Amino acid sequence: MTQSPGMSDLVKELETKTPEEVADALAGKAPDDVQFVLSRLPTDQALAVVSHMAERAEDEANTTAVVSGVEAEIGELMTPAPAVIPASKTVAEAIAYLVKTTDMTEITYFFVTDNATLIGVVGMRDLLLAKPSQLLSEVMVAEPFAFHTDTPMSEAVKEALYRHYPVYPVVDDMQQVIGEVRGWKLYERIATELSAQAGSQVGVAREEQVSTPVFAAFRMRHPWLLVNLITAFAAAFVVGMFEDTITRVVALAAFLPVLAGQSGNTGCQALAITLRGMTLGQLKDFPVHRLLSKEIRLGALNGFLVGLVAGAAMYGYALMTGAVQPVMLGVVIVIAMTGACISSGVFGVLVPITLKRFGADPATASSIFLTTFTDIIGMGLMLFLATTMIL
Repeated sequence: MTQSPGMSDLVKELETKTPEEVADALAGKAPDDVQFVLSRLPTDQALAVVSHMAERAEDEANTTAVVSGVEAEIGELMTPAPAVIPASKTVAEAIAYLVKTTDMTEITYFFVTDNATLIGVVGMRDLLLAKPSQLLSEVMVAEPFAFHTDTPMSEAVKEALYRHYPVYPVVDDMQQVIGEVRGWKLYERIATELSAQAGSQVGVAREEQVSTPVFAAFRMRHPWLLVNLITAFAAAFVVGMFEDTITRVVALAAFLPVLAGQSGNTGCQALAITLRGMTLGQLKDFPVHRLLSKEIRLGALNGFLVGLVAGAAMYGYALMTGAVQPVMLGVVIVIAMTGACISSGVFGVLVPITLKRFGADPATASSIFLTTFTDIIGMGLMLFLATTMIL
């Protein structure tokens, strides 16, 4: 990476600025200059600056360089490792190496090797507190965590969230250091991933931006609308099976969208939490069965309380319209609402996990299938209960 002259002075000047001021100062700079500055700012400040640049950038090329979010493997984010040193060197020799380095700000860790194989890392604090005569092998942290060049980006961001290191070494198949990755770049990718989920859940591709041409956006969105139409026919078929019930108890028709809306929202809440857990790697420490148990209890509690309100409303509506057995209609709504919210919470967890297991993108397809399942279960349950308990 090459940068314009005077960029080191600019870094020193920007370190005291607010993220908004730094973002303004970097507007219009070459992509290499932008990355040079961000890599030398404190991690928290760099992340804040990236956020503001993503919002303000007018030059699409610069925005792509800073927040691309399309890398598939960790090797694509890698930069050269500035400090790789044999374990046989002493602390004094390492400090001498540090002093002779043209830009010390590039060095966060010394990567310690034995016959070119990574065996440890030494932080600046440990280096300065050690005796000059000690060998690096005596003060290093042995068996450090490292990425491989082919580590998938999804795994890399999960490790970054778990470990919180400022810099990660990257090694090849022989465990030889070939570069490093800054932690802020992985956090940038996490932010990009999370921001893309909201659109993906309704069939908006991650690649689509506000400036995407109409026909390109049409090609990205339309196939999912067709899939949604097909699944909607399944819900319509279930309702059609109980056409006679709806005809005889017209009041039920007024509460079908109420039930579908509440169960759908419950499912979307569970879906959002599950997708967030999958993206951030939280499901490693929080088993799926515990998440299912949590969503079942939440669905039962929310469904019952909402069902009481909806049941009272159904009772009043049935009295006004002269419907048969208003009390039983209210009971049907309470039971159906509780069951629908429980099932939608379960589907909100299982649908994205199942899609991922079969190789599909859970963020893109989950919402469509979730809506179908919640409509079928919720409306089908209400009409079935009305048929068996009232007619």
